[in-house]
Amino acid sequence: MFRMANFSLPASTLAAFNAAPPEAAERDLLACCASARFAKTIADGRPYAEPDALSDAVDTAFAALNWDDIVEAMNAHPRIGDRPASAGWSAAEQSGAAAASDQIRQGLAEGNLAYEKHFGHVFLICASGLSGQEMLDQLRTRLKNDPQTERAVVRQELLKITQLRLAKLLSI
Repeated sequence: MFRMANFSLPASTLAAFNAAPPEAAERDLLACCASARFAKTIADGRPYAEPDALSDAVDTAFAALNWDDIVEAMNAHPRIGDRPASAGWSAAEQSGAAAASDQIRQGLAEGNLAYEKHFGHVFLICASGLSGQEMLDQLRTRLKNDPQTERAVVRQELLKITQLRLAKLLSI
């Protein structure tokens, strides 16, 4: 079970999330994970008594997502090393790639293409706090995975991203 990093919500923030209209809660949740099923499941599960209950609900919702739901969520993520169109969460999360040398950015671009050809989807990694070299190393390592193993890794990486984004969203 993945725990939200430094997740300590002020009671009023969790209360506001719990009280938000369903459409608003789902919209905010889609910013954390672009799976419609995920957003609806978490919004419908409100109210959450405490942050740990919300985190547990996220873990449970992820376990119930099918591969199409995961792909739907991945489609909202830019390639690692690409410059995101907006200065949103992806840009901040990938700052290690943006600061990387031209050689590493070229390696990421080539690795992304090889990964997509091999697995049929974008390379997804929880990039927060990772350097461009660390991302490239992980990409190269994961290219050796079989599809089933890689799907499990992708699910875990997406869960990490979602938990971190939800913590940011609700800490505002």
